[in-house]
Amino acid sequence: MPVSDALRLLAPHEWAVLGLHVGVVIFGVVTGIGLLRTRARAAADELKARQEINALKLSLDRANELLTLDPHVVVVWGDDDEPEIAGDVALLIDLPAPRRVLAFGTWLAADKAAELDRAVELLRRAGTPFRQEFLTAEGRPVEAEGRPIGGRAVLRLRLMAGIREELAKLRERHGEFVRETETVRAFLSGLPMPVWIRDAEGRLTWVNQAYARATDTESGPQAVANAAELLEPADRAEAARCRTAREPFARRVTAVSAGARRVFDAIERPAARGAAGLAVDVTELEAVRAQFAVEMETHKRTLDQLATAVAIYDANKRLVFHNEAFRLLWDLDPAFLHQVPTDGDVLDKLREQRKIPEQSNFREWKKSLHTVYEAIDTEPRSHEWVLPSGRFLRVVQNPDPAGGVTYVFEDQTRRLQLETQVAAFGKVQRETLDHLDEAVAVFGSDGRLSLHNRAFATLWDIDQDVLEARPHIDQIAGLCIPYVKDASAWPEIKTAVAALDDQRRPQSFRIDRNDGAVLDAVTAPLPDGATLVTFRNVTNMVMVERALTERNEALETAEKMRNDFVHHVSYQLRTPLTTIIGFAQVLDDAAVGPLNDKQREYLGYIGVSSSALLSIINDVLDLATIDAGVMQLELGDVDIRAAMQTAADAVKDRLAEGQVRIELRSAKDIGTFRADGQRVRQVLFNLLSNAIGFSERGGMVVLDATRQDEEIVFKVRDQGAGIAPEMIGRIFDRFETRTTGSRHRGAGLGLSIVQSFVALHKGHVSVESTPGQGTQVKVTFPAHLGDYSKAAE
Repeated sequence: MPVSDALRLLAPHEWAVLGLHVGVVIFGVVTGIGLLRTRARAAADELKARQEINALKLSLDRANELLTLDPHVVVVWGDDDEPEIAGDVALLIDLPAPRRVLAFGTWLAADKAAELDRAVELLRRAGTPFRQEFLTAEGRPVEAEGRPIGGRAVLRLRLMAGIREELAKLRERHGEFVRETETVRAFLSGLPMPVWIRDAEGRLTWVNQAYARATDTESGPQAVANAAELLEPADRAEAARCRTAREPFARRVTAVSAGARRVFDAIERPAARGAAGLAVDVTELEAVRAQFAVEMETHKRTLDQLATAVAIYDANKRLVFHNEAFRLLWDLDPAFLHQVPTDGDVLDKLREQRKIPEQSNFREWKKSLHTVYEAIDTEPRSHEWVLPSGRFLRVVQNPDPAGGVTYVFEDQTRRLQLETQVAAFGKVQRETLDHLDEAVAVFGSDGRLSLHNRAFATLWDIDQDVLEARPHIDQIAGLCIPYVKDASAWPEIKTAVAALDDQRRPQSFRIDRNDGAVLDAVTAPLPDGATLVTFRNVTNMVMVERALTERNEALETAEKMRNDFVHHVSYQLRTPLTTIIGFAQVLDDAAVGPLNDKQREYLGYIGVSSSALLSIINDVLDLATIDAGVMQLELGDVDIRAAMQTAADAVKDRLAEGQVRIELRSAKDIGTFRADGQRVRQVLFNLLSNAIGFSERGGMVVLDATRQDEEIVFKVRDQGAGIAPEMIGRIFDRFETRTTGSRHRGAGLGLSIVQSFVALHKGHVSVESTPGQGTQVKVTFPAHLGDYSKAAE
């Protein structure tokens, strides 16, 4: 049966089986062919890999051999921070811990260790290769080479040997020499004196900037290029001769430096291949030396003219100078003095002639006298000698810091005689004054008490210890004023004692004491610039005069006089003062004409005194107006904070003069109150002026304002000396001033005016003071003042 027929007879499932078998046969054939080819290729690849492994092993062995030729340490950093260290770390460190080799500072200098740290950091972070050479702390040369290999940072530290070691050491020494040379040149360049260096042929090779300035060139290199010489030709020739002879050149020379002739101490030292020089400018030294010689000669001539004996001994105790008064004092032979005797020789000579005080142990006395030569300090030593002739000498030994001693012999004999006579005369004078009934006090030209009698101390009840301390007239006045009713006479007495008047002339004053006594005080100038002040009790005579006067006085006359004073004083006093102040200001104007310094000073005195007098007159007028009952208050709304600021601005000059600070304290919404604004500001001004006057320098004055119910309270506090309890009740008295212990000066009307103006406003004033802690003045105004604008009698 043909195959085609047989195939047509096959059932479908038989076809499927047939196809499966055929496919399996074909797959087996193809797979076998592929396996054979794969085996052949794998065998070839294995052979090639074996060959490459052998080659790599050979290269590795070769590299290991090369690495082991020199002692080294290799550090490898991979992906992590833990390094791999290979090699002999004992080459660099003595410790067994290999990681200590990475602490470069343990075996390198600090600067080299920091440099190596930076290079390793760049290698690990950016793969930057480097190669450096160092000397370890023990002086061994090390080559450090770092580079990236296979994605890793590799550091190799190798000890260099042989020529490379010698070369590394030479490089290090060369670097040190270069640094030392640069340091020396930098130092020489900054010196203010000319410095130069020459080569073997004598040519300039380097100069500093001071040399360039001295030779009028812009810079050192230009001076070298121009061969600018500082020394004169003759001096240069001598310096060249010294270089040839290998001798140092040192000479004081003159040269033109910066356009002027100067004197230099020039020094040039030859070296192996050249020379170096230095010039020190001694022009000022020479000038000072010449001036010193002239002054010494002048001093010697001056000392020769003195009546006081002077002798100067050097550090070797030899007499190097004496004036004529010294020779005449001791009557010494000029030939002996010309032999330059020692201090001991002079004392021995004077002892032989019995001209110095007798001593029980002359040798010890002379030894103690000569200890001044060995003294460390230079304080003068003073001795008193009573000579056998009866003369009295004051001997001063003044040691010289450089050695030697200057003796000064002052003959005090005449002075002691005069002192004895004056003491006797003074005793007689004091006994005479003490028996006088009148109180007598004499003040010297310096204003201090120099003489007084018992009647003066008894009259003013002043402790004798205080008077013996020679107090000033200001202190005496402060002690006496509490005993008088009107202190106006004491400023005049102080003026007479201090001689502030243009002409010193006798003056007399009438003083009323609190105990009812009346004194007539008289000041009389004395020829020596002192002032005599006497106080005579005239109470009985004055009492008779007052009785007769009071009997004839009438109230109508007194009233008329007071009213006339109030109405006419403005024109009679204020108008002339205003004219004086105005013309003084006109004279001070530069447009009127120039003034010299003395005229401008006097003009300032006129302005200050006129303004002060005008202020006193205004105060007196205000008080007189109040007393007359014609003072009118112009009531209105007064801004409290503005009034405080205005008063503070008005005393700015006094604050600056006294170096006192001021502080204003008030609530922002304190508002206004009804009062006479001008009088309120005048009250605050007077209180601030008074507080500033009694404040210490650097102190502070506080102006405080508060609203308490229906009252406005102002408080002024200072940090001054305070007020004694017995004085508080008198501070509001007119013309009552307290000047002791403070800078305050015035007529004593300020607080009286304050009290009067506050009383007009139906307010009241109180004072709180603690001595040594300051004073507080409290002023209270009614917040809502009615129609009350006139003072009562």
